[in-house]
Amino acid sequence: MLGHHLSTKQTAGKGLQVDKLYVAEQIKYADKCYLAMTIDREKYCPAIILRKNGGIDIETVAKEHPEQLLTFHFSVTKGITPEILDRIAAPLGTGPAETHSLGEILRGMHRSFVAKAATLLEINLLVRSADGSFTCPDAKFTFDNAAENRQTELNIGNVVNGAGLDMATNDAIAYHGGASANFLDAGGQATQATMQKAFEIILRDERMNTLFVNIYGGIIRPVVRLQGTNAELGLKLVEEADLGLHTESDFGKAA
Repeated sequence: MLGHHLSTKQTAGKGLQVDKLYVAEQIKYADKCYLAMTIDREKYCPAIILRKNGGIDIETVAKEHPEQLLTFHFSVTKGITPEILDRIAAPLGTGPAETHSLGEILRGMHRSFVAKAATLLEINLLVRSADGSFTCPDAKFTFDNAAENRQTELNIGNVVNGAGLDMATNDAIAYHGGASANFLDAGGQATQATMQKAFEIILRDERMNTLFVNIYGGIIRPVVRLQGTNAELGLKLVEEADLGLHTESDFGKAA
């Protein structure tokens, strides 16, 4: 097979030349199914497609026997909730251990689907072994070419004030598929001097290619700067409101 061309329904022309072979242990299984995650263009949301008994000639099945394909729509932000998992597991008749194994696979698919801007993640076949675990012997991924510029790996440096906000910021970055190279706590009193020093320190880290600044203003002195039409009147109204805000029209003085 090596060095020869492989032609399938997914390849065009003379097919693709085989340069590498992936050798895996033979899997003995008791049951099989087809599982895919894609975008439902009509519903404007992602969908999971399931077919019992595998997905041989799945394109033909979809055209001639669409009733054999079960579709489960879900929220891309909520992901694979327990309710969605139970609905998918029901037609397969899985027990608790099998449902847990299936859930791990679906959550992994969802993470890749979102992080890599996929349009199709297809597992064909998804097999269930005698011990109740699910395994993916083969998979096909299709990604949105228009999202290529968003796939550059980011090593994010963080300047934050407050340990709690530090942790929350790192968690939020990881949740949305990013990776923090570091974080620097500028302290509760984030003054001009401390912020300047913070930038000097964090920019020494050569791993970073992105800098994220998340400063909570509730524990520092807030300054309101207004400039433009009716700025003088606006500053007067803020001062008279006695909100504990420092007002300034000059940008340099405000900084």
